[in-house]
Amino acid sequence: MAPGHVAYGLRAQYGLVVTPETVMAWERGEISPSSAELTALAGVLWCAPGELLAEPVTLREHRMARGLGADELARRIGLETSSYQKMEDTGRWKGNERQSAALATVLGLTLAQFVTATGKHEELAELLRSAVTTRWQAYVKPLGKLLPIPKQHLERVLEQLHGDYQSRMVATLSWGGQGEAASGDAGREFLTGIVDRFWQLAGGAA
Repeated sequence: MAPGHVAYGLRAQYGLVVTPETVMAWERGEISPSSAELTALAGVLWCAPGELLAEPVTLREHRMARGLGADELARRIGLETSSYQKMEDTGRWKGNERQSAALATVLGLTLAQFVTATGKHEELAELLRSAVTTRWQAYVKPLGKLLPIPKQHLERVLEQLHGDYQSRMVATLSWGGQGEAASGDAGREFLTGIVDRFWQLAGGAA
């Protein structure tokens, strides 16, 4: 279907006035359709809304991939629509533990997806960087508040991450010649990918 055909279908079937240029902008990823436009577009193209999206990252993208309206999702997780909508718009989730669990269940989020979608990725990265470069024991509690991971499992993961980082630093210092420069490069590389390493150990798909 040409963009003009899609635009005609949206108008004829759903009463949405969308220009062919807008359809082309959607295809190029320059702009994103609204929830109503995405649902209608899926109807015109005979597919599910989620099939039209790349791998969802934000709360809005995960919600749209599930074909849910903001009001329906808010109701199912126990929030006022306006409160949920504000969190979705700002990308900062502020729901309580029960609401967070409901959100993850309704949207089918893995733990790693939940952290990214709720805007907590950088906070997690900062806590992990501090944990491996200082005393990891001091970061069990703050990480426990951020992630619904059993304390003993979290302790094992942090201890291993800390050990991996420290052993890498010691190993690069012992190579000779490179000295602190090599150690610094190895350390920076480890810290850059620390969230991915954490999920590998912790099981981010759970």
